[in-house]
Amino acid sequence: MNFDFTDDQISRRDAVQRWVEKGFGFDRRHALAKARGSTRAVYAELASLGLTGLAVSAEYGGLGFGAVEAMVVMEELGRGLVNAPYAAAALVTPALLARGDAAVQATWLPRIADGSALVVPALQERGARYRLDAVSTIAAQAVSGWSLSGHKSLVPAGDEADAFVVPARLGPHAIAPVGLFLVERARCAVRAYPTQDGARAAEITLASSPAQLLLADGAAALELAVDVGIAAACAEGVGLMDKLLGVTVEYMNTRKQFGVAIASFQALRHRIADVKMQLELARSMSYFASLKLGEPAAPRRRALSQAKVQLGQSMRFVGQQCIQLHGGIGVTDEYIASHYFKRLTMLEMAYGDTLHHLGEVSSRMQDTAGVFA
Repeated sequence: MNFDFTDDQISRRDAVQRWVEKGFGFDRRHALAKARGSTRAVYAELASLGLTGLAVSAEYGGLGFGAVEAMVVMEELGRGLVNAPYAAAALVTPALLARGDAAVQATWLPRIADGSALVVPALQERGARYRLDAVSTIAAQAVSGWSLSGHKSLVPAGDEADAFVVPARLGPHAIAPVGLFLVERARCAVRAYPTQDGARAAEITLASSPAQLLLADGAAALELAVDVGIAAACAEGVGLMDKLLGVTVEYMNTRKQFGVAIASFQALRHRIADVKMQLELARSMSYFASLKLGEPAAPRRRALSQAKVQLGQSMRFVGQQCIQLHGGIGVTDEYIASHYFKRLTMLEMAYGDTLHHLGEVSSRMQDTAGVFA
């Protein structure tokens, strides 16, 4: 299989890389984290690069690019440790809207493409444990339209968003289908807080909040959008690990013990070799995840869970090893390595942690075995 990137993909990667180097150094990132993770200004700069329209079709003013272009961008944003809700707002949300009501698409997708609107998914509920079918938010239909009642947790940049895409049951019964709705932030109660990686999240309370119906049966669209999010998290994780490895090697070449650089110690060189191996395993599975997004649902979901398992294991191993090789300085807030480690820790739990996806892989392999038994 050919893993070479096209000239356009390389050009886009280089453009993001230049922006990171010139406009998003560690000092700025650290200052934003200390200011409780405000990210709307950063998101506007990404929009000026044309990145917010990456996954929006040309019909609505976007670029209509695919999974590989998104992967290339996410790797570079990971290397730069860019704390903006880019994947959630510019990749996952368009995937949710793409199958929705045409009028809602016409209203919101052009604004998403040009960066004037920040629309994020509000998927997680307390006690759901990453299960997409564990939805207790209820949608009620009235003469004037739909209203939602429920609670959503860990909504990325929830207090800065203009609107949310919310899954909700079309009725009070557990067997009722899960629909997708768009809810404007002004219609909800929002409680924001900083996260450990220097970003922002929010708790969203819906109390008969007016909503627009996107899709009456949104299960398939929700699964695809989450898989898009997993692929983005995998690519970002590769960028984070790549940069953290570089920072660690640079530190080892300058840090001296017994009059020599610690990079000359054979035991530490073996540990770096193990880190590099885990990084390359993760890179391969990130490519695999992005390339599988166009597959039918069953093999796609299995592939994305397999990728998330490998990325979860690699991110934990690389993060822990690199921090240990730094020693005490590696966990200080003033040093860049600790911020990469925090972000890797958050990504390991995004869209399902390693144990969750191990269970998903096992379940789907058993289902496949049953078909051929």
